[in-house]
Amino acid sequence: MPKGGALLDIGCSSGAFLRTLKGEAWELYGIEISPDEAREAEATAGARVFVGDILDARFSPQSFSVITCFHVLEHVHRLKEVVERVREWLKPGGIFYVLVPNIEAVEAYIFRSYWYGLEVPRHLYHFSPSSLERLFASFGFERLLLQTSADCYVEKSIRYVLDDAVAKLGISRPPLAAADGTASLPWRVIRKAFRLGFLGPFRQLTAVAGRGSAIEAVFRKSA
Repeated sequence: MPKGGALLDIGCSSGAFLRTLKGEAWELYGIEISPDEAREAEATAGARVFVGDILDARFSPQSFSVITCFHVLEHVHRLKEVVERVREWLKPGGIFYVLVPNIEAVEAYIFRSYWYGLEVPRHLYHFSPSSLERLFASFGFERLLLQTSADCYVEKSIRYVLDDAVAKLGISRPPLAAADGTASLPWRVIRKAFRLGFLGPFRQLTAVAGRGSAIEAVFRKSA
């Protein structure tokens, strides 16, 4: 695996990941649709960030040793064109790291249409480990790592179930995106116990079983 070089983070947001690599080893780049978040990434990570759509970015072929993409591929409209562009931008032997929701997660089967990972209509594609591997194999990538991670959307999915239930009773609640996150002390204690007693073991077990809520993969461009 590369220890340095040019790295591009697609959908870099405000640069949280890029900041972890700030230093002499890496030359950092990003792509971000939000001008405000792009400016923050540039200011705090020292990265050069293209503002706009992925396919409008004009990087030279074979520019990057590593490209990363955290929870972005499920949002793009022209998926195969984006993968082709990633291949074009990577150097021979270059690494692509990707993280996406797993449509075969245990959570997805439990919550079905209420599963937070669906995020309809914002998520345009849904991946299983096998479909993700087939996609990248069709572009000549070699799989180095393919596993499910211990991400967890249970609490947000439960919120969707409860919101729908109270709506049927004629009670309106602020949508999840507008919730302020504040909670009473008793509720915080209950939530903490639920997370430690159930969610922690649940996350680890589903990930080990290959049914975690997100897919983590590393692919290498053929030389």
